[in-house]
Amino acid sequence: MSRQNRAYLQICAVLEEEIRSGQLPTGQRLPGEYELARRFGVSRMTVRQALAELARKQLIQTRAGSGSYITFDHRPLDWSQGWSRALMRQGAHVTTRVLYFGEVAEPELRARWQVEAERFIALDRLRLLEGREPISLERSRIPLTDQTRTLLDIDFAHESLMEALTGRLGLVPATGEEWVEVTHLRTEEARLLGRSIGEAFLLSRRVTRDQEGRLIEYVTSLLDPAHFRLHMTFDLSQSERQRR
Repeated sequence: MSRQNRAYLQICAVLEEEIRSGQLPTGQRLPGEYELARRFGVSRMTVRQALAELARKQLIQTRAGSGSYITFDHRPLDWSQGWSRALMRQGAHVTTRVLYFGEVAEPELRARWQVEAERFIALDRLRLLEGREPISLERSRIPLTDQTRTLLDIDFAHESLMEALTGRLGLVPATGEEWVEVTHLRTEEARLLGRSIGEAFLLSRRVTRDQEGRLIEYVTSLLDPAHFRLHMTFDLSQSERQRR
């Protein structure tokens, strides 16, 4: 076995032990290639081999580029199957209260996102932690079509909207955008969330589109900052490679 092979296997063993022991918690971003190379006194190529082996063992997940994601109580959330499923996967006991569910006209939304449908399905939900503490207020809008009309027969107090869109209707989300800012609760929002008028909350606006660029869902979410954070990651090693 060559010296380089021994080195990357040794690095892999050290990192694997740190992951399995909890020293590197689930969801925590590993140090970059440059930092790991300095730590172990090896080349970045050797580090890449070690990381590839960890990925093969499904101990880490690599993500190209940079990204941002919202965390719940400092834990990363996977929103691919919707808010409720993401929270449940992190061990949170969350119940849903449907505030409004039906057809609405949204002319501004239709014009902004160039939606052909004349009406939308509106689904407004309140999420409660442990059945009593409101932690988010979500307002989803889905273009009303012959295909999506069947959503009106589903009980979304117990079903995931994203699972219905993808599993039942066969819609395939391809791209998305999200904007997060701080806002202050208005009178009705404060009443629903059991908070003071003007209290600061996180406001998330998220757009999901299919492969043709058509709008699947537009959702705004008011998130309790006591539980939710915006976490950003940067892959600095990529820019370093580009400079060389």
